[in-house]
Amino acid sequence: MGDPAGIGPEIIAKAFRERPALQGQVVVAGDVGTMHQALRVTAAEPDSACHPLMLAEVGALSDLDAVPPGCMAVAQACSLPRPVIPGQVSAEAGLAAADCIRWAAQAALSGQARALVTAPIHKEALSAAGVDHPGHTEMLQALAAAHAGLPVSALPVRMMLSCPGLSTVLVSIHVSLQHALKAVTLDQVLQTIRITDAHFRRAGLAAPRIAVAGLNPHAGEGGLFGREEIETIAPAVAQAQREGVQTSGPYAPDTVFMRARQGAFDVVVAMYHDQGLIPVKLMGLEHGVNTTLGLPFVRTSPDHGTAFDIAGTGRASATSLLAAIDAALAASGG
Repeated sequence: MGDPAGIGPEIIAKAFRERPALQGQVVVAGDVGTMHQALRVTAAEPDSACHPLMLAEVGALSDLDAVPPGCMAVAQACSLPRPVIPGQVSAEAGLAAADCIRWAAQAALSGQARALVTAPIHKEALSAAGVDHPGHTEMLQALAAAHAGLPVSALPVRMMLSCPGLSTVLVSIHVSLQHALKAVTLDQVLQTIRITDAHFRRAGLAAPRIAVAGLNPHAGEGGLFGREEIETIAPAVAQAQREGVQTSGPYAPDTVFMRARQGAFDVVVAMYHDQGLIPVKLMGLEHGVNTTLGLPFVRTSPDHGTAFDIAGTGRASATSLLAAIDAALAASGG
């Protein structure tokens, strides 16, 4: 359900109202009281096209088949002793969000669930709760590695953000720009290309066309504006090509996303968080989907945050969440 003080619970309720078919496919890992409140906040007007909805608590995913029609199945996946205040950062909300992630991840890792879709969390609330991970991606990576008995370094993951017409995968994720620059190494770039290629091949694309963005303006302009392209990025691209990956670059970062949007490439590998995410968010925030590549299960999420400024009002749109659910169902054979 994401952070209970954010818009996660209410966009989940809206998604179930707008797409009744989800009732037999999706279980909400959340807090029953919070989800009841979300149903009240999103109660449909009498003349609305949305469908009426009730809540049914389930003890396990296997109980989904017994849930009556017209009900949203909710598993009590966290302990929330009292209701949280919408739009307010709190350790209680952060801990509840983290507990729901753990519950859902274990369901996916054990094979009980085909995929995991995460609603927005608040990083400050997670930190206040003592969670030692800056976001979903890092937390899920750690949980999956522990489940496999591996160190986190042995289970590399990457973040991909997609909207209609553009997908981008990041070399680094939630680190400072200074640390992101240090993460642009031959091994990191090559690993990102490999993970990207493997993901698209599993999705049915036999030879995905992967464009690699440069780090510096004009992709370094032959070394005039920096040598990372010459000494790091281009060698990684060349190695991937020798391995049979259809990749090319490094390309000037200010034009490569436009070229991908025009159909020249299937996906762009970006060197750091904002380089890759600004173009996607500018083009399709409402339909954006975040996918974690490299996990042993499918994980997607909507492309927005907790929106504390409108949390609890029922005004948040479920469009991006529905896009994330659709992407998860498609990737997991649903």
